[in-house]
Amino acid sequence: MKNTVLLFLLFFLPAFVFAQQQYSTTNKEAIKNFALANESIDNHEYNLAIQQLQKAIEADGNFIEAHAQLGDIMHLTRDNKGSISEFKKVIALNPDFSRAVYLKLGDIEISDAQYADALKQLQKYLTYAGITEQNRFFAQKLIRDCLFSIDALQHPVAFKPVNMGPNINTAADEYSPVSTADDKTIIFTRQIDQNEDFYQSSNVNNEWQKATYLSDKINTPNYNEGSESVSQDGKFLFFTGCNRPDGRGRCDIYVAQKKGDDWGKPFDLSPPINTAGWESQPSISADGRTLYFVSNRKGGYGGYDIWKSTLTPKGWGEPENLGPNINTSFNEQSPFIHPDDSTLYFCSNGWPGMGGQDLFVSRLGKDGQWQKPQNLGYPINTNGDESGLSLTANGSYAFFSSNKLEGYGGFDIYTFEMPPNLRPRIVTYVKGFVSDAKTKQPLEAAVEILALDNNKPVYQDYSSFEKGDFLATLASGKNYGLNISKPGYLFYSENFSLVGHQSKNPFNITVFLEPIEVGNKVILKNIFFDTNQFELKPESIAELQKMLEFLALNPTVHMEVSGHTDNVGNDELNQKLSENRAKSVYDYLVNHKVDPARLVYKGYGKTQPIAPNLTDEDRSKNRRTEFMITAK
Repeated sequence: MKNTVLLFLLFFLPAFVFAQQQYSTTNKEAIKNFALANESIDNHEYNLAIQQLQKAIEADGNFIEAHAQLGDIMHLTRDNKGSISEFKKVIALNPDFSRAVYLKLGDIEISDAQYADALKQLQKYLTYAGITEQNRFFAQKLIRDCLFSIDALQHPVAFKPVNMGPNINTAADEYSPVSTADDKTIIFTRQIDQNEDFYQSSNVNNEWQKATYLSDKINTPNYNEGSESVSQDGKFLFFTGCNRPDGRGRCDIYVAQKKGDDWGKPFDLSPPINTAGWESQPSISADGRTLYFVSNRKGGYGGYDIWKSTLTPKGWGEPENLGPNINTSFNEQSPFIHPDDSTLYFCSNGWPGMGGQDLFVSRLGKDGQWQKPQNLGYPINTNGDESGLSLTANGSYAFFSSNKLEGYGGFDIYTFEMPPNLRPRIVTYVKGFVSDAKTKQPLEAAVEILALDNNKPVYQDYSSFEKGDFLATLASGKNYGLNISKPGYLFYSENFSLVGHQSKNPFNITVFLEPIEVGNKVILKNIFFDTNQFELKPESIAELQKMLEFLALNPTVHMEVSGHTDNVGNDELNQKLSENRAKSVYDYLVNHKVDPARLVYKGYGKTQPIAPNLTDEDRSKNRRTEFMITAK
């Protein structure tokens, strides 16, 4: 605990090092070795100081100051059990020797998972008068840790970590794993001889393949690369680079774009994200428009806070602190924003936990504010430090790294099934391939997905030039409209309904864009009417805007707007309904300044089905609105 060590140095060592006028012993040999130990401490020779203090205690076992000093130095050298033993001897010899001993002992006992004993020490500490507000705040914080931990040990959560195997893990350290939305690629950091680089592995037939070096364009021989975040489609990698010659501070955030099977040269994100301070541990939202990261810049609540920046037409906007429901006066780090864009995982040593850094989850409230976080519980969290958690897009499994489990050496990467109450909202994805309908060659086309309840984009990007592929995540609870367009082609329209959606099965589509030629058609899958009605629903606006854009980009094109029904009901009424629906679209376009001479509308009733009228699903396909090119 970084803050804890600082407090020890500030508030404990002076009390034990410099209170030398009167000791609890008169033994000259003991006092001599105690003085020598103080000199060694001044010179940062802690192992030598331990030996000298032990000699002082051998000379007089009741030398309270020597026990107190030894407890302090043992803690600094990470011998917590020895430190606890020495501080307990101080209390046994003189319970009121120093109130600071109780605060120190309580904190160390938390680090050693002795929560009940720690609680007693901390409660005793608070009975003393004259405690500074800073120390009182710290003691109360530790008491909350004790109370939480005692309860958490009695109510463990399900946790069965599985090592990801020798194709991922080696005798070196592996950590910071992140995966793409389709769970086909994982990227992680491997440290060899103090140098951090990225590696990747592909999932083939549910088996992770031998990890390979990510790219010479990103990895460097002289600088460390780590703490990465990959976009859901695997095309953009945000990462931390430290002490690089093109950086602005000690650590900065960089981004690289995938180019075919390799990566392009990374570039730093510049101000206002990167500053002369410390920026690290990026996590990019599913729509690629919000970047979460860690910084110690001014305006925060503690040492390291979690911030976010939103992409604007002019670039990344001024970072915004996530506020007191996330950040504390201690440290918050390792943010991971799930693809549902409303569930944030991070680590903190400020919120009540098991000791050290614990993992937490916070959910976005209806008011748009992050709610107070929930500790993931024991044994996911322990008295050690937990950090670097990420989840699969479907939210069922998590990745993390640990050196506390039996593995292949150092830190290994593990996966475990996330308890249901700690999971994010259900998320699926749409994966598509865009090609020319005639040549079957892949196309680089604009892909946009909108939430139809507010017509706001949740995904805007291009299918790749090399493969024509794209991938976008979709959170449950909404209806989405997809539009794919490219100059010289008719656009493509699709609809995905995830209202009440429980299935995690993805949507896989193959799109063939038709060139703008007479007779070619587009089915407008995001034009909506109520049953037996012809008034356009608000969810249709985005699709109608696409039609306006298409007509503006192709000013010589003429089209027929047509309406179609299934075979249920009266033929005459169906004919009239289809014609009125086509006219509603026609009227919208004309009312938005499209020349009426370029448009006609017609209703075809049930006469042009595109599927058998045998099932509800097929009949819904037949109830549609289309447009057809009549002149170009």
